[in-house]
Amino acid sequence: MITLRRAEDRGHADHGWLKSWHTFSFGEYHDPAHMGFGNLRVINDDRIAPGTGFGTHGHRDMEIVSYVLDGALAHKDSMGNGAAIVPGEVQRMSAGTGVMHSEFNHARDSTTHFLQIWIYPERAGIAPGYEQKAFPEAAKRGRLALVAARDGRDGAVTIHADAAIRAGLFDGDEAAELVLAPGRRTWVHLARGELTVNGQALKAGDAMGLVDEPLLTLAKGSGAEVLVFDLKA
Repeated sequence: MITLRRAEDRGHADHGWLKSWHTFSFGEYHDPAHMGFGNLRVINDDRIAPGTGFGTHGHRDMEIVSYVLDGALAHKDSMGNGAAIVPGEVQRMSAGTGVMHSEFNHARDSTTHFLQIWIYPERAGIAPGYEQKAFPEAAKRGRLALVAARDGRDGAVTIHADAAIRAGLFDGDEAAELVLAPGRRTWVHLARGELTVNGQALKAGDAMGLVDEPLLTLAKGSGAEVLVFDLKA
């Protein structure tokens, strides 16, 4: 079964300094039909205006992944971590028993565009943790590179959840296939560009959910950057 989630059908919030599109229910946007997909709870497509950001706030019992598309995201947290996340890097923060953090765009004249992703952990009450890694463009060009996984295999960041995230860049004749394991769910989010996924044409912000499908096919990309989630049913 294939389900399409078009960009224009997502929830939207415009706070002036922050423009956010919500794939699933979040904040004041609530749609009982879109409360998540498997153990994937949030994909927020956020754009932060220059010199603004999220002040210090708390999280618990959630695996939070940040994927920066443009600009830089300055992160500070109560674990003592402080870093700028830039395109090509993936940050994982395990909220666990509780963590405070802030996220800012310190640039004077450029917007930070990033995806904020929340995945339910396998169990509550783990110790908070942080990890950040760079994944070069060459590793994602015309293929799906593993960027987050439960066991941190193949150089991916480690998430404490029964899930994996792959990222790919596709243009022209570049194409890829991924065999999908039975009993799992797959979510495809097109971050930018255009891409044909299992015969369906997607544009930036579109997504596709796959259940009981044997194969994922990606082709006919134009400036495409895509994330593919392997998820617990």
